[in-house]
Amino acid sequence: MGYARKVGWVTAGLVIGAGACYCIYRLARGRKQNKEKMAEGGSADVDDAGDCSGARYNDWSDDDDDSNESKSIVWYPPWARIGTEAGTRARARARARATRARRAVQKRASPNSDDTVLSPQELQKVLCLVEMSEKPYILEAALIALGNNAAYAFNRDIIRDLGGLPIVAKILNTRDPIVKEKALIVLNNLSVNAENQRRLKVYMNQVCDDTITSRLNSSVQLAGLRLLTNMTVTNEYQHILANSISDFFRLFSAGNEETKLQVLKLLLNLAENPAMTRELLRAQVPASLGSFFSKKENKEVILKLLIVFENINDNFKWEENEPAQNRFSEDSLFFFLKEFQVCADKVLGIESHQDFLVKVKVGKFAAKLTERMFPKSQE
Repeated sequence: MGYARKVGWVTAGLVIGAGACYCIYRLARGRKQNKEKMAEGGSADVDDAGDCSGARYNDWSDDDDDSNESKSIVWYPPWARIGTEAGTRARARARARATRARRAVQKRASPNSDDTVLSPQELQKVLCLVEMSEKPYILEAALIALGNNAAYAFNRDIIRDLGGLPIVAKILNTRDPIVKEKALIVLNNLSVNAENQRRLKVYMNQVCDDTITSRLNSSVQLAGLRLLTNMTVTNEYQHILANSISDFFRLFSAGNEETKLQVLKLLLNLAENPAMTRELLRAQVPASLGSFFSKKENKEVILKLLIVFENINDNFKWEENEPAQNRFSEDSLFFFLKEFQVCADKVLGIESHQDFLVKVKVGKFAAKLTERMFPKSQE
């Protein structure tokens, strides 16, 4: 009886695996859908989520970067012993199999092809493969297929109804950075949907912790930041990140240009919500934050950081909150803004900055900030 049961399980696994592989093969017959099918970075549309400010950032992820191919983790069979001729051949076959699985789903699907989108039955088979497989190259290929299909609004509902959200979210526990990145990309694409956001909010703390503790500037960290940016397009779930704002400023200070810009998109979403203003002002900021207003810093970074500060300044009633000002620590963003004029003059040298737009924007903001914090009536 035990033997028959084992045979049955093995047969069922082979059937599901074969069906899912066929789904991935169908997707690979064309080229992956062009980027026009996916929302552009900076768009603020959320399916059925009502009105969203056009300045909100809604980031999409793409898998066109073939540089990941050299970083993929390949599963080798037990008999592929290093140093033996048979082992060398087995390892070569494993690498080739991984490459075929990866390239099959990375090919661009023709926008006019019927094979671009998987049917609900095929999506279910791919989800079964994600749930049952432990081989990294199979998980990677299946997750890419799901991410491509999640680019379509109607598929976001289908994948959710098939129970795909917890199946993909469970992959976040993996230690394989490539597989984790692909899982974050799938959740990122699925999160552009109000109902999906409502169900994904329970994973925001885990994603936030993973993002902050991941290797600095890594693809996993960037994918996590994009997902959190999508989840903060509306105001409903921003409060979940309140205790992590200091960590985001730390990432901004330590990261490269790409990480800085991604963190700024997230902070811009938070800064537009008046309910998050106190949390932002309470956040601890690195002493090096003022150094970003230098002539060597990227213009886009300076301007976006200024917009964050402007939104916070506009949303905070300085006069009404004067009694509460002593509650902010000296290393908080509140005290940084109080010293902003001195910081800008010392580090940036407004009058001599080479970019006219930056010089004007910094000057206007410093004057506005001084007027709000130190009104003439108090002089």
